[in-house]
Amino acid sequence: MKRRHQVLFEQLHTYRRELLEIVAEISEEQAEIIPRGFHNNVRWNLGHMYVDQYLWIQALTKEELPVPMTYHEWFGYGTSPASFTEDTPTFSQLIPLLQQQPCVIQEKYQDRLEEDFAPTEMGMHTLEQVLIRTIFHEGLHIGAIQALKRQWS
Repeated sequence: MKRRHQVLFEQLHTYRRELLEIVAEISEEQAEIIPRGFHNNVRWNLGHMYVDQYLWIQALTKEELPVPMTYHEWFGYGTSPASFTEDTPTFSQLIPLLQQQPCVIQEKYQDRLEEDFAPTEMGMHTLEQVLIRTIFHEGLHIGAIQALKRQWS
C-alpha cells in the first residue's frame, strides 16, 4: 500500500476514534437534545456521519453497501430527528456501527483507492478522493457535536 494511502486510513481511524472519545460521556438523553438554534441532535449527527460515508462510496462505485435504506430516511442529507421512528437506531446502537466502519471500509477498499470510476457530481472519480471528502465532512460534524455539548453546560 502506498504511503499516502496508509496516511489516509490512519486519518480515517484517528478522526473516528476522536469522535467516539467526544461522545463517550454522552447519555442517551443528552444525545436527543436539540438546543435552540440547532436543527439536529447528537444521535442524528452520528447516524449522518455513518450513512454519508457509505453514500459517497456508493455514489462512486455503484456497489451495494451495508446500510439499510431506512438509514437514508433518518440520517440522509436534509433529514432531521423529526423523521425518527421507533425503529431508528438509538445513540448506543450507532456507536458500534461507527466503531466498525473504518475497518470495514479499509478492508473492502484498501486495494481500490486509485480505481477510476465515472465522476460524482463533485467531480470525484476515485475512492481516495471520496475518503478525503468524507473525513473532512466528519470533522465538520465533530465540530457540530462539540457545539451541541457546549449548549448543555
